[in-house]
Amino acid sequence: MIRTDALADLPVRTALPALEAALTAHGTAVLCAPPGTGKTTLVPLALAGLLGRGEPRRVLVAEPRRIAARAAARRMAWLLGEQVGERVGFTVRGERNVGRDTKVEVVTTGVLLQRLQRDQELSGVDLVILDECHERHLDADTVAAFLLDVRETLRPELQLIAASATTDAEGWARLLGGRADGPDGPDGPDAAGAAHAPVVEARGTAHPVEVVWAPPARPVRPPHGMRVDPALLTHVAGTVRRALAEREGDVLCFLPGVGEIARVAGQLGELGGVDVLQVHGRAPAAVQDAVLAPGERRRVVLATSVAESSLTVPGVRTVVDSGLAREPRTDHARGLSALTTVRASQAAGRQRAGRAGREAPGAVYRCWDQAEDGRLTRFPAPEIKVADLTAFALQAACWGDPDASGLALLDPPPAGAMAAARRSLTAIGALDTHGPVSERGLRMARLGLHPRLGRALLDGARELGARTAAEVVALLSEEPPREYGNDLAAALRTARRGGDAYGARWRTETRRLSSALERADSGAPSRHPAHGRSPAKEPASSVKGSSGKGPSAEDRAPALITALAFPERVARSKGAGSYLMASGTAAELPDGSPLFGSEWIAVAVADRPVGSAHARVRLAAVLDEDAARAAAAPLHSSGAEVGWADGDVVARRVERLGAIELRVRPLDDPDPVLVREALLQGLAEEGTVLLKWSQKAGELRRRLAFLHRRLGAPWPGMDEAALLARADEWLEPELSKARRRGDLARIDAGQALNRLLPWATGDAARLDELAPERLTVPSGSSVRIDYTDPGQPVLAVKVQEMFGLAATPEIAGVPVLVHLLSPAGRPAAVTADLASFWRTGYQAVRTELRGRYPKHPWPEDPAGAEPTRFTNARLRRER
Repeated sequence: MIRTDALADLPVRTALPALEAALTAHGTAVLCAPPGTGKTTLVPLALAGLLGRGEPRRVLVAEPRRIAARAAARRMAWLLGEQVGERVGFTVRGERNVGRDTKVEVVTTGVLLQRLQRDQELSGVDLVILDECHERHLDADTVAAFLLDVRETLRPELQLIAASATTDAEGWARLLGGRADGPDGPDGPDAAGAAHAPVVEARGTAHPVEVVWAPPARPVRPPHGMRVDPALLTHVAGTVRRALAEREGDVLCFLPGVGEIARVAGQLGELGGVDVLQVHGRAPAAVQDAVLAPGERRRVVLATSVAESSLTVPGVRTVVDSGLAREPRTDHARGLSALTTVRASQAAGRQRAGRAGREAPGAVYRCWDQAEDGRLTRFPAPEIKVADLTAFALQAACWGDPDASGLALLDPPPAGAMAAARRSLTAIGALDTHGPVSERGLRMARLGLHPRLGRALLDGARELGARTAAEVVALLSEEPPREYGNDLAAALRTARRGGDAYGARWRTETRRLSSALERADSGAPSRHPAHGRSPAKEPASSVKGSSGKGPSAEDRAPALITALAFPERVARSKGAGSYLMASGTAAELPDGSPLFGSEWIAVAVADRPVGSAHARVRLAAVLDEDAARAAAAPLHSSGAEVGWADGDVVARRVERLGAIELRVRPLDDPDPVLVREALLQGLAEEGTVLLKWSQKAGELRRRLAFLHRRLGAPWPGMDEAALLARADEWLEPELSKARRRGDLARIDAGQALNRLLPWATGDAARLDELAPERLTVPSGSSVRIDYTDPGQPVLAVKVQEMFGLAATPEIAGVPVLVHLLSPAGRPAAVTADLASFWRTGYQAVRTELRGRYPKHPWPEDPAGAEPTRFTNARLRRER
């Protein structure tokens, strides 16, 4: 029996007529409805004709998360008074509950992506609803682009709704209105005249929410990678207790991930009369059901961002917001798009706070200072801008658009990330060198894995068997709990015999991968009807077996699969638990690791602790050299290497695996070109101090630096970068004749610098005029000029020698800085304005020094006095 009372309470019902009219007229629409209004549950049922009105239609609802897909299907089935699998079903990775009478199927965007690659027309589907599209997940953006392509080329009658929990719908309306991205992107000039899909808004029941600013008493460290300061989690737990004491109703606490949820739950301990529930993507179905139904007792619900909009938790009156979230980033430590902890955006903060006002007035406790709020980013970054694009590039290639230039996307993929992704795909044989997807790439795409893991599964199955390869890849797909240890082979044995929740998920994923491998091997190559590009032929790929040295046969499987997935993280020991990966990154084993003493390891997971110069190995397996060479074969090279090391030229013949040196022997007759490059490298690292610098050469360099700063071209720059950039002009032919550091020390830098003078323009002849070495002062002395400061030359001269000079001397139009000295040569005054000094500063100097130096002249009027180098007695004799 349909639960009409519950359906009548959903505010989105008032928007249904406008939504149906928009679909009839345009075929697409954007639905904006706050969480809890029924956009995820009532709308699909109504549009499928399951509520007693309208023609029956088959509706697909795409959710970004598995937990949301299951919850939505259960909720809709409950509203119809049925069990899941009847007229409402769901499909997520590794689980499917759909019957022959199913009209509404809820799927994850990843499942829909796979389905579109197999059946571009989505046969039998009348309407697709992309839920939570405001979150801008990469899979959702990709699915939207593919569906718009299908509507344009194959099925114009296929209807599409983008459902958002925010009112920021302009971009989606433009996109669904007709390929609005254009050649210049969604905001380019071609977008101005594009049609817009209708935007239908549903108003929720919003109650006021009081904001309580609750920052920690002491500063906490900002998040780094996956790490969150334990002091912040302790503060969050304390804030939850405070909220329980100060407010009524249930408390919903937002935390970034499963680990933080577990730690806060542990700190809360037993709360009298209060149930503590943990909600995240890995939570058991029973826990998810309990959270989505009203509780018999008061509850504290610790949740990830899944509860921002994907799930509606009844009974919540208070929200405690940690202010943190997890977003995908390109993680070069793992080689996959991994989650990292970031400050939650202002938009996320509003969504979270709104959960407290869903049913009645509420409050949100924000665990940061109010002054910080304005500095937070407005919206979370779209995944396409920050995530690893290797999987996206493979999907685009399989769709027949290898560079994704023809896809309707809200944001185009960054060119650099896309190029890196295509290089990775070409290296593992997923793409032909000319761009089209290979048959091997098509098989990888069917596996529903990141291409790295897909490559490992395909090649590992040929070497180890499908079941074993699937077991290890399943272990790499979801990192095992820390209590499994950091030895991947031991973790595999624990998973095989374990009865914990992770072990259950691992077995399910192993079965899925085994089945997917069979389907991938049996599936026929496909092409997209709209593009008509055939897949390229598959390149040969094989991994030779081990020589038998190193790990046991049982332990060899995890190492080989890991090396196939992450060949750049094959690592060789440097001693004392320290390793060098083929990528060039140094990594260290944690204390007490059973992997200590292994010559080779394959690193599955690594991170970089705060303040550490090296990566830390979190999961790895013992490898042997033969398997390392085979798995990382594209990184193998052998040849002459000439470089600058340990302060001199080093010439060697090196066989290497990426950054790992396998074999090294001296090179007796290195290529002179390579030697010259090594010497330039040494000059870049240690500076031109390696050359022979006499005092005169140093003075010439400083004079030229002054002229370059004062007059510019054609006077050459004298900084290190400028000199190295013109090495061909001033260091030849001596540089090409040099073979080692000692030869550089014999190159006369002063003689070489003369080659940089502007001889061609004739300005070189004016060097002594524009920047003289010495200046003749009124006493007749020729005093050396100091050009150490390229902005202003310095003239150090005794006071008496400057008597009678009213104007400050200038060099190239710059007044010199006169350092006036006592008769003993000690500093007495500094001025760049002699006339002013004679009038105002001299008398103080005269008063201080004439008693100390009575034998020297100290006239009252220095501007009119005779300059001299001599004492009074000498002057009298000469007169």
